[in-house]
Amino acid sequence: MLESTNNAVAAKLGVTTNRKSCLGCQNFTIPEIKCAKNNFSESLLIDTGGFGKVYKGTINDGVLVAIKHTHTKSSLAEFETEIEMLTKLRHPHLVSMIGYCEEQNEMIMVYEFMGNGTLQSLLFGIGTDTGPSSSLLVPLTWKQHLEASIGEARGLDYLHSTDRGIIHRDVKTTNILLDDNLVTKMADFGLSKTDPEFDRTHVSTAVRRSFSYLDPEYFRRQQLTEKSDVYSFGVVLFEVICTRPVINPTLPKYHGLSGIRRRVYDVG
Repeated sequence: MLESTNNAVAAKLGVTTNRKSCLGCQNFTIPEIKCAKNNFSESLLIDTGGFGKVYKGTINDGVLVAIKHTHTKSSLAEFETEIEMLTKLRHPHLVSMIGYCEEQNEMIMVYEFMGNGTLQSLLFGIGTDTGPSSSLLVPLTWKQHLEASIGEARGLDYLHSTDRGIIHRDVKTTNILLDDNLVTKMADFGLSKTDPEFDRTHVSTAVRRSFSYLDPEYFRRQQLTEKSDVYSFGVVLFEVICTRPVINPTLPKYHGLSGIRRRVYDVG
């Protein structure tokens, strides 16, 4: 049922599978990518960061997509992980991958377009996606806050409940996107880990995630479990409820959400 429902995006785009066992995922060529985003026009830039740049693009008779162009070769492992995850997973609260391009050693991924940008930008007005990519002109209501949180929780629960047992490993407001109907979807699976028995043990791994959302137990022991995702999701809920970012450099030490969270954790 989920596969049928969530292949709707791919069906709408009319994409086909060129290789790998994908769910409606297309292997794009460089010319197709250049055409989709008007030859890398900066006017279509949605976001930029250490990972590279994200552009707004169009394919197949004007269907909107988001195109992530990763530049650093150190991101190769994350690029491959993202493809591995999103070409095999479909859920209403996970961003759908439309395809990718790896010609000429490029690392480009094509996703369904999320018209209302990141949860961070809608909560705090932070980020470039409050510009041309966002269609929401008024703040979220409390009901919309609740629905966004429930959607994120459902996406996270789906990941943890799969046969492979997937730990997202980077849950934060910039990796939670909202479409034109304010449906919340998780994104950015480059740091994700899988372990079929992680509910009975843990994955020993180096710490790799945003410090503000970091599970203290994971940081101290470098032992990753699904509870690390749950902790990070709790920080997201903290931000949603308070409508304040977890880090606020304008406040004295321990007065922001990060400081409050630290004191609560220390008290137990």
